[in-house]
Amino acid sequence: MRLYLVTLIVFLISQFTSAQELFVFTEPASNMPKGNLGIRAMNSLMKEKVQDGFNYHLMPELMYGISDKWMVHASTFLSNRNSSLVSEGGSFYVKYKFLNRDEVQRHFRMALFSRYSFNNADIHQDELNLIGHNSGFELGINATQLLHKLAIGGGFSYIQATDNRPNYEFPANQSNQAAYYTLSFGRLVLPKKYKDYKQTNLNVMCEFLGQSIIEENKNYLDIAPSVQFIFLSKMRLDIAYRQELFSSMQRTAPNGFVVRFEYNFFNVY
Repeated sequence: MRLYLVTLIVFLISQFTSAQELFVFTEPASNMPKGNLGIRAMNSLMKEKVQDGFNYHLMPELMYGISDKWMVHASTFLSNRNSSLVSEGGSFYVKYKFLNRDEVQRHFRMALFSRYSFNNADIHQDELNLIGHNSGFELGINATQLLHKLAIGGGFSYIQATDNRPNYEFPANQSNQAAYYTLSFGRLVLPKKYKDYKQTNLNVMCEFLGQSIIEENKNYLDIAPSVQFIFLSKMRLDIAYRQELFSSMQRTAPNGFVVRFEYNFFNVY
């Protein structure tokens, strides 16, 4: 029993200390523990640029920790772009953590990741977005540095878009390749002093998200501040706003709010 309690306490503390590196728009290099299952529901409400109204996406997602090094995600996309909420596709994501350096109240981790997405919606912008808009694949690398209550994350990836089956071929006059890069900061604000796992964590974050279209001089850079609440070390609520800083490409709805809820089941298998 004593060994069980010690193991449980160490596990909960590890969940707490990594809480502020759970970024909203980017995945950290860390993985969820082996055997844990997570469910997410992401809601995005983005203001249309060229017409009145908002673009709403609902994206349910499942996550599973295969081992300390491997983690997988599966998600589906629903959108109201055609006046009613319909399914437009899905995505599979896998991450391999290849570097892990742990020290007291700090760690550094690096991971490789890949995403495959399929989508049946029309292709309506220059931006390549595999989370709800384009079919294609993504290959990338990311890193996360945790320094006590501050987390810094960065990533770079290559995106190749394909036709949106069955009816929408990728436009011949657009480039279907892009480089995507991110820089994220997160800080644990509350609690000031850790007492037990029932305390609510409050994290504040700011992320920078950019893309460059390969073979074309088209770029964008967004800023995305957010607040994050973690309840009982297993429930998470993110509230964020994404704002375009500059862009030289066509984007239909770059600015708006994102609200995401996540629940984790420990030691499912």
